[in-house]
Amino acid sequence: MTLEYIEAPDVKKLVDEMIDSLDLFHVVPQFVYCYRSRGSKSKRIIARIHGLGSIWQEALRRPAAYVIEVISEQYDKLSDEEKEKTVIHELLHIPNGFSGGFRPHKGYIDKKRVERLHKVLLERRSLDSKNGVRSKD
Repeated sequence: MTLEYIEAPDVKKLVDEMIDSLDLFHVVPQFVYCYRSRGSKSKRIIARIHGLGSIWQEALRRPAAYVIEVISEQYDKLSDEEKEKTVIHELLHIPNGFSGGFRPHKGYIDKKRVERLHKVLLERRSLDSKNGVRSKD
């Protein structure tokens, strides 16, 4: 089976909510695209992030952009909570400059930080529902 890519509106909705709820002001939502891949042989990778590097931005005369790719065979089996944590992890790779580059794991992305941000997300959702705030659709 060849690898195929399909837009993932469910992941995009989650990304947009997280950018807002987690105050990720440096992330430009309209330049974060979300795709689901099918046909991957990978057993360990759940998701990955791709950036449009500087040379491509220059050549294509495009601003920085990112694609969050979820691997259908792995991601779709996860609980909603684990899906959320996976997306948080990928968003943490986007640097403050939103330049098309990446933040490394070392010194910044770890399970503790992901868990802490996930807790904030759940608290904000709870607060929004108590205050009658509807999610954006």
